[in-house]
Amino acid sequence: MEDAVFDVEMNLETLSLCGILAGDHGLSFLWRNCKNVKKLQLKNCESIGDYSSFSRFLKCLSGLQELELRTCRSIIDVVLLNLAETCVSLDSLLIYDGGSREGLLQFINQSRCSLRRLDLRLPLDLDNSHLIALSENLNFSGLVSLRLQSCCLVNGEGLKALGRAVANSLEELALINCDVVEREPGLLTTLGQSLKKLRNLDLSYNDMLLDKELVSMLVSCNCLVELKLRGCGRLTNATLGSMIRSRNQLQHIDIKHCCGIEVDGVEIFVLNAPRLRRVEVEQSKLSGVARRWASNKFMEVVC
Repeated sequence: MEDAVFDVEMNLETLSLCGILAGDHGLSFLWRNCKNVKKLQLKNCESIGDYSSFSRFLKCLSGLQELELRTCRSIIDVVLLNLAETCVSLDSLLIYDGGSREGLLQFINQSRCSLRRLDLRLPLDLDNSHLIALSENLNFSGLVSLRLQSCCLVNGEGLKALGRAVANSLEELALINCDVVEREPGLLTTLGQSLKKLRNLDLSYNDMLLDKELVSMLVSCNCLVELKLRGCGRLTNATLGSMIRSRNQLQHIDIKHCCGIEVDGVEIFVLNAPRLRRVEVEQSKLSGVARRWASNKFMEVVC
């Protein structure tokens, strides 16, 4: 008897699967009967079972809005290339730890979706060609959030081009542990001048980032409300002092593991940042004065 006899449409909107191996079977039922999925998460998957059923499944996902692929190198081409052909509703894409240079580039070039959120942790699979392609595809000009982690093959040319392309929309930028931040002086300045609408900035774990590079960017970021600098070990009190003088709109700052920032710098900043509502810092860097002020102002302190 055909498996299709037992098909029952499942109205799942979120489908999350982990650890599908090359020898796993029996997934065809799932692929045939989950056509209303809006969020698809695949993690540590070496296979997708029956290719033809999975391919039809992807082609039926007209309402897919979010896609997350974590450690799925062997299937990423199948997923991205099928979606590039048919999916126009995709809003958010996350790919961590295992991609395909050619597959991702083809997806970017061919995709007709108006992607708004892109989150990539691809140390060896993301390069300048991808950023240039993103900047040239008008469907991505409305990008609101761009998060790059440990992407060591990109350079300033690609980031500047993309920054210009999404200047009117981008509100969140993360360049976490991306050595291009330290490798190319003036890059952050240029990005700051382009991204006038930036509200959230995460430069965590760029341990060679210098005060002057960061400050030159922040001068242009007048709408910034959240700043994460965790693990930026060479930053000093000078960065905090500059932010006070610029009368910024900052509400949340993370300065944990910034060994160059000291107790007096934290105290002065806490006392003079009028909109600050949350600060993440080591307890040892909080003076009694700073603690009392934070308490009186109902400021959240995370140690």
